[in-house]
Amino acid sequence: MKLEHFALNVEEPLAMADWYVEHLELKVVKQLQDPPYMTFLADNSDRIMIEIYRNPADEVPLYREMNPLLVHLAFVSEDPAHDRARLEKAGASVVSDQQYEDGSHLVMLRDPWGLSLQLCKRSTPMLAETERKAGNQ
Repeated sequence: MKLEHFALNVEEPLAMADWYVEHLELKVVKQLQDPPYMTFLADNSDRIMIEIYRNPADEVPLYREMNPLLVHLAFVSEDPAHDRARLEKAGASVVSDQQYEDGSHLVMLRDPWGLSLQLCKRSTPMLAETERKAGNQ
């Protein structure tokens, strides 16, 4: 089996989708303009999606109050310092910025709605697609 998507009940799915498309290079695969505003967003590999929606059948988690280690969306970044600055200008806030001896660089941010995002540059890529792009087959 392979993962199709990960779903999150969020405050403002349409505005959030617009921000993710503009600043995280995701693309809308499917979107409802009426409640529950179900929106599927795919990464540029077209292999992984997240779903965001606002379903009143349950509460929206208080993402701003959650430790980022509880839930976060992690994105591969070739230049975490550049992406950090760019996302801060777009309304994200920095939680942590860690560089490791092996050359890995991990930046934890919160999007404008408080959901944690991680920018990952690993010394050894963890996904096969990333390895092929980096020439590390």
